[in-house]
Amino acid sequence: MSEGKTSSPSARTRSVVAIVALLLVSGLVLAACGGGGDSSTGTAAATSASTTAASTQTPPADTTASTTAATGGESKCGLGNGQKATGEPIKLGAIVTKQPGTDFTDGPNMSKAFYDCVNDNGGINGRPIQYIIEPEQTDPGQVASLAKKLVESDKVLGIFGGFSLIDCAVNHKFYEANGYYVTNAGIAPECWSTPNSAAINMGPRYSSDGATQALIKQGVKKLVFIQSNVPGTGYIEAGPKAVAKAANVPIVSLKENVPIQDANSVALKVVQQAGDGGGVVLNFTPPEALKILQAAQQQGLQDRVKWGCSTPCNTDFLAEALGSDWENKLFVNAELNVTDAQGPDTALYNKVREQYGSKIPLGSFSQMGFLLAKIATDQMLKIKGPITQESVNKAILATKDYKTDIICKPWYYGKAPMHIPNNTDYTTTPKDGKMVIQEGCTEISDADPDIARARQIEKEQGIG
Repeated sequence: MSEGKTSSPSARTRSVVAIVALLLVSGLVLAACGGGGDSSTGTAAATSASTTAASTQTPPADTTASTTAATGGESKCGLGNGQKATGEPIKLGAIVTKQPGTDFTDGPNMSKAFYDCVNDNGGINGRPIQYIIEPEQTDPGQVASLAKKLVESDKVLGIFGGFSLIDCAVNHKFYEANGYYVTNAGIAPECWSTPNSAAINMGPRYSSDGATQALIKQGVKKLVFIQSNVPGTGYIEAGPKAVAKAANVPIVSLKENVPIQDANSVALKVVQQAGDGGGVVLNFTPPEALKILQAAQQQGLQDRVKWGCSTPCNTDFLAEALGSDWENKLFVNAELNVTDAQGPDTALYNKVREQYGSKIPLGSFSQMGFLLAKIATDQMLKIKGPITQESVNKAILATKDYKTDIICKPWYYGKAPMHIPNNTDYTTTPKDGKMVIQEGCTEISDADPDIARARQIEKEQGIG
């Protein structure tokens, strides 16, 4: 991937328009959240332009919110000492897309829930965290101004946990110029291809790689990769094409206008092109993918080919709607573990959500928000001396070998021209109305040149 050009408003706008058109439809993380949720049911952060760390809920009786599991050590909110943090707040900021049809606020809301728990457990060595969440509506000028507000007016020490369609594309040069090492749930390509951004997820290209790999392992003779007909999809399809080529499996790339008007014809078309013993990989939002899968089922086509899907299909909404006929027939790439997995971080995620954000839906969005906040907290607790913008960003940059049961591979940051720290994923399949793990942690193929480059950087730096 190449870095986006943001030096001029016109260039920035052209780049962002293409990204927005692509991502609003492909929904790389839109419904990876297990069905998502109405933002009106989130924490106070969902309805205000900025949110402080003061909790709007009555503190729970058990505020230590720490867990210990047989599969790992203790996981806790910060110091885990049950003492309320006082003193000058440590300001952190995030930009999140919130507009009709595209609401990613579950992620930052869960980050705030975790920070509320941290503040009830000693904060960052006694100081509370003030988390400022700025909603945006995919307007490049608005998103640029929000970044300037956070940095120049609010004077946040870190930009952590953003969930924006265009923040990486619009603002990465600004963050770089001002010494911020950003973490996010990546959406725009610049979230992975630039030096000052590290995402907790993989995004549509690498997730589609994983779905392609899953079908190749099933022995398919030919692949059809189909996604939304919007500008910029060439970036995504380049990954599956490279993976298929390396395995000597023919692949056809198709695009379909959305919303899909005739799912029956789409299902028939892709099955015919794949042929008996072939495979079909979908890269759509769950509602559009579901149209195709249900149409295939109604026509008795689900057994003619193997079906795969990128991460948005990893949702119980889809599993429940499809019923029991799709187990080990639909293989979905999953960037995060299932929410009922055994492990200390998963247990703490569920406990914090219950105590501090009970209205936030279970799923990948809130898992990402939790994990991004936990990483930031754990790294800030390592700071020796004054907590400043420089020390906070130095601490997040130094993240290395961060182990968690929520993602397959230890997460890292580090100085590098690009970052894809999450490049080893699960495969899930529907069973009894839920998505369950069909295959454990598997490396995304380095036949994709972006993945190969990331792995080379990991090898050179001894990370990952």
